[in-house]
Amino acid sequence: MDFDTLKSFEWSVMTPEFIILGVSALLTLLDLFMPKKQDRRVLGWIAILGVFAAIVSLAGLLNTDVTSILEDSFTLDGFGKAFKLLLLVGSGLVLFLAVSYEKKDGVEDSHGEFYYLFLAALLGAMIMTSSGDLITLFIGLELLTVSSYILAGIRKHHVESNESAMKYVINGGISTAITLFGMSYVYGLTGTTNLFNIAQTLAAVGDAQQTYLLGLSFLMIFVGLSFKLAAAPFHMWAPDVYQGAPTPVTAFLSVVSKTAGFVIVVRILVAVFYNAAPEGGAGGESILFKMHDYLAVIAAVTMVVGNVVALKQSDIKRMFAYSSIAHAGYVLVAITTMSANLVFSIWFYLLAYMLMNLGAFAIIQVVTEKSGSTKIADFAGLYRRSPVLAVLMGILLVSLAGFPGTAGFIGKLNIFVGAFFGTPHYVLASIMIATTVVSYFYYFGVMTQMFFRPAKDESKLQVPFGIVVVLLVAVVGSVLFGVAPNLALDFLNNM
Repeated sequence: MDFDTLKSFEWSVMTPEFIILGVSALLTLLDLFMPKKQDRRVLGWIAILGVFAAIVSLAGLLNTDVTSILEDSFTLDGFGKAFKLLLLVGSGLVLFLAVSYEKKDGVEDSHGEFYYLFLAALLGAMIMTSSGDLITLFIGLELLTVSSYILAGIRKHHVESNESAMKYVINGGISTAITLFGMSYVYGLTGTTNLFNIAQTLAAVGDAQQTYLLGLSFLMIFVGLSFKLAAAPFHMWAPDVYQGAPTPVTAFLSVVSKTAGFVIVVRILVAVFYNAAPEGGAGGESILFKMHDYLAVIAAVTMVVGNVVALKQSDIKRMFAYSSIAHAGYVLVAITTMSANLVFSIWFYLLAYMLMNLGAFAIIQVVTEKSGSTKIADFAGLYRRSPVLAVLMGILLVSLAGFPGTAGFIGKLNIFVGAFFGTPHYVLASIMIATTVVSYFYYFGVMTQMFFRPAKDESKLQVPFGIVVVLLVAVVGSVLFGVAPNLALDFLNNM
């Protein structure tokens, strides 16, 4: 590829990625040359400005037509824009949590590293949203996961953090190997790594042996990515990592990383396998539809395990880890049923989940930093210590539980209704309702502690500015999109 060809590309479609890359490099240099005793929190504010600049640049690209560069390995389309916006907004809110985080347990020794590692992980996730090639998808995935490994263990002198990071690396390495092995089968069958060309080639596959290999590759790719999503029974790492990591990192893993995981699932499974190896020729049942029973089992097991095990948790971060597993199961229901509004259902649910989960983690950070532990019992009497925080946490928990009038309810409703389009999935829809009811017990258990239990410590809680910003966005968004969900639908339709 010569220089003139490089100049001919519309590099402007990668402006958000270039901004994040540039800010990450800038933070690396600033951290290197800043005096050791100087507070690194200023790097966090620079990172927030960088994310805001990326959001503004993305907003300027919303009316841009579908554009592909670099031999179609990078594509700016409606899907990429919508999920990139989720990633950027979610990352910005996590950064507000990070600048408000109390430096302790060794974090003060590597506080500057957090911000540029975080931006590197964000960059990997953004690359995945626009990838049109298996290679760039994998590069984005590894940039995200390797950065996440380091962030999970950034508290160097904290035993739980070290243990969680080790478990995360081992499980992540295994899942990466399985995913890559599945991708190698796809490449071997098609001779290309371009997703569009792969889809065209696989649509013509009719040989029984090739179909068998394609089914095997589907299973390996999905199993490998299920580790990233923390879908049962591949969820073993999540509770320990969520508990051991600093609260901003836990919030990042539960929202931004999970969103990126679903992005790559939709990109690969839908783009590659939707029309692959149709049974009986064109218009027949493809590999993806023949495998939907397997997907349904994973979705059902994930919802059941996540909600049932969460009932027995006494640690708030472990409880939210199993809650996160359960929510992954709900999104897998949408992928299993393949309804006509698949992308909207997933996007809206992840939007709602981002808002209510980050808001909850903001309050968890305030309470746990004051108490010095992450036990659910530490929320006892929160209403007396800080009535506003208790009420806001109540709203967010109600949204997580899926009560009407909240974004969480609309998100679950979209997925539930989608389960009856095409081939109805009555059993899966029934399990979704039953497990949602189960979730009321542990969400309302936290509310019982806040409003009906006496406080061990009557001292008032101080809420930093960054936490206030996150709570304002999270609570307003959770209520607004619950009352007027068409705002999100209209936005997505205009992409």
